Amino acid sequence: MASDYFVYVLRNHAGILYTGIAKDIDARLAQHNANNGARFTRGRGPWHLVHSEGPLAHGDALRRETALKRDRRFKAELKAKLAMG
Repeated sequence: MASDYFVYVLRNHAGILYTGIAKDIDARLAQHNANNGARFTRGRGPWHLVHSEGPLAHGDALRRETALKRDRRFKAELKAKLAMG
């Protein structure tokens, strides 16, 4: 089984976080910033990569994405870390 997916977290200027998975994070980030990414990210950019994990198998990446989206502590700690510098 190929382990070629990455889980990523993006942040915009307003401090909003977006979590997703991709095989190529740089290409996916470019899509988000060109308003061709997920509907949620359109019009809210520019987006910047603040966290990534992987490579993972597709199923593992999907499970990790779901876990990160539900993990309020992770989001709070990530936001605090970003605010500090």
